[in-house]
Amino acid sequence: MQIRKIPVVLFALLLNALLVNAQATYPVNDVANPKEGCYAFTNATVVKDAVTTIQNATLVIRQGKIESVGNNVAVPKDAVVVDCKGKYIYPSFIDMYSDYGTQPVQRVFGGFGGQSQMLSNTKGAYGWNQAIKSEVDISKSFAVNDAKAKELRGIGFGAVLTLQMDGISRGTGAFVTLAAEKENKVILKEKASANYSFDKGSSTQDYPNSLMGCVALLRQNFLDAQWYKTRPATEGTNLSLEAFNDNQSLPQIFESSDKWSDLRADKIGDEFGVQYIIKGAGNEYQRINEVKGTNATYIVPLNFPQAMDVEDPTDARFVSIADLRSWEMAPLNPGAFEKANINFALTANGLKDITSFFANLRKAIQNGLSEQRALDALTKTPATLLGMYDKTGSLDAGKIAGISLKP
Repeated sequence: MQIRKIPVVLFALLLNALLVNAQATYPVNDVANPKEGCYAFTNATVVKDAVTTIQNATLVIRQGKIESVGNNVAVPKDAVVVDCKGKYIYPSFIDMYSDYGTQPVQRVFGGFGGQSQMLSNTKGAYGWNQAIKSEVDISKSFAVNDAKAKELRGIGFGAVLTLQMDGISRGTGAFVTLAAEKENKVILKEKASANYSFDKGSSTQDYPNSLMGCVALLRQNFLDAQWYKTRPATEGTNLSLEAFNDNQSLPQIFESSDKWSDLRADKIGDEFGVQYIIKGAGNEYQRINEVKGTNATYIVPLNFPQAMDVEDPTDARFVSIADLRSWEMAPLNPGAFEKANINFALTANGLKDITSFFANLRKAIQNGLSEQRALDALTKTPATLLGMYDKTGSLDAGKIAGISLKP
């Protein structure tokens, strides 16, 4: 496997229902004539997963799913044949921490002397604090974004977990493909995760206004939710607590802004019997033994610090040693997880320029991350964590045909 040789621009071929069938329940402005699509990619080096590579293989796709793959696969008579001699076929990547297809969050920052707000102004039978948004179901507001999807496909991604990154309890995320299709075709799992952070987000309430307050509010919400299970008449209907309880059966993902918050989140999880998947901050290498002690799976970002301009002595005075060390050491972070034998996935979240993804991935490989583990962290691991490995994450027969073709 030669992941370091993959060019920055990949041709992501998301051969799903988009290529083979019209939507059965939507009107067609033409004579109804659904056709079965079949494609055969021949003479390719097929990387089925991080440990299995097949030379001179044929990959057959029918109706958006992999029908067969291997060396002795017969090409169907009705197949469109694509000769891939000299090319590699990979499973498309999965990003399990994305805001793709969501609406931008509008944050309001009040000035000094503004009116105090103690209670939520959200209309409806919801909780008392706006930072608790457990009732959010992103699949209900998700909208395909063709331009953003094209960018992500261009670097090899075929599916993402998308969520609203707003609040302390953020509701549920959806697992979607990046196909240029209507929403009902790309959503593979409406409720794929429950999501949390120590950031109050767009809430305009005074409380919480500190990290300590955010910790206290989340812990109180756990206690309130446990109490609400008894259906107390004094509470009536609380859709936020009801959703919080319902979401506990989903993978629990906690976004952290610092290595110490990784440990804080895990401590809360231990208190209430929850094992979080922690979306790391990128500086976990500084305390990798403590991070390993959480027994958590991590989502590791590749948004490494940009190089600082220290050529001018005047400018260099304002660059701290800590910032320089962070710039130098951050690319070691993914490799540190592998060396410590901590399970992790990789994410493009946080990159200001999405096209820098492969440059940063190569940098991580140069600094200790193995190519095999990198591919696994972009395919099988996220699919497994989200309960989707039976549908995607490798190029096995029966799975959705999300593939990346490398010259």
